[in-house]
Amino acid sequence: MTLMSVIQAINSAMAYELERDSNVVLLGEDVGYEGGVFRATDGLQAKFGKQRVIDTPLAEENIIATSIGMAVAGLRPIAEIQFSGFVGVGYNHLVNHAARLRYRSRGKIKIPMVVRAPHGGGIRALEHHCECIEGTYAQVPGLVVATPSNPVDARGMLSAAIRGDDPVLFLEPTRLYRAVKAEVPDGDFTVPLGEAKVVEEGDSVTLVSWGPMMKNTSTAAAEAKNSGINCEVIDLRTISPLDSTDLVLKSVQKTGRLVVVQEAPKSFGPAAEIIARINERAFDYLQAPPMRVTGYDTQLPLGTNEDFFIPDPARILSTIKKASSY
Repeated sequence: MTLMSVIQAINSAMAYELERDSNVVLLGEDVGYEGGVFRATDGLQAKFGKQRVIDTPLAEENIIATSIGMAVAGLRPIAEIQFSGFVGVGYNHLVNHAARLRYRSRGKIKIPMVVRAPHGGGIRALEHHCECIEGTYAQVPGLVVATPSNPVDARGMLSAAIRGDDPVLFLEPTRLYRAVKAEVPDGDFTVPLGEAKVVEEGDSVTLVSWGPMMKNTSTAAAEAKNSGINCEVIDLRTISPLDSTDLVLKSVQKTGRLVVVQEAPKSFGPAAEIIARINERAFDYLQAPPMRVTGYDTQLPLGTNEDFFIPDPARILSTIKKASSY
């Protein structure tokens, strides 16, 4: 076990997979000599060479398109996009090709590639540098969308993504890169994609979140406990495919209440999908309307105005209390 931050765990996962499998390659803007804009790839080019850790031009469309070609040819590319907003530059290739080629070829072609990008606000960045894009891409069949919230999951989920045979959009919570540390297993270690995790057991309210919002969500749950409200906290981890519906369903059957927290804008997001599934399958168990705490239907504002957009523990706690007392 080694004490790591999220960014160190991500670096560790890539180093391990580059060492383990000679077909793994890493490419992106400044990933080599500079070690990445957040230093996620620090030291990897020096260890594995320029043929496997490749500095690219500032051209996100080409990075994703090249990665698809590499994957078809038998490599396992890890493409870094410096900020999540710029994934959209490669939308055509990621959505119309990477996500469809396995279906289009009736399973003959596999696309074992990972697109990594930091996402979420809280670092006072400009637009395109702070978007939560999981909802945009979660609706794309054939594309896996995953987001860790802690160092252990960052290490294990990224290794699992690199070893998989489907394209994965791996969204890393920017403001948690260095905000939390944990003991991370050494050596060969994976966390399966598609599996949520019960972070804390409770019987009052089911509280679901993922990625960058898990820290605020856990803080709100701890404060709720001081008021006698025991939240069952679930970290979704994989947004699409949403294979963890049964876990959330089981929890709601126990608590009778559901609160979902997402940083992304409110409309048409993962929170709405989770609530819809619970309404369809657990309506008779509900003792209160399912509720959500989200960002707003606008761009994330600049500077300190971010603080009014991103759900904070106080806003989450208020909704927990509203659900509990309904």
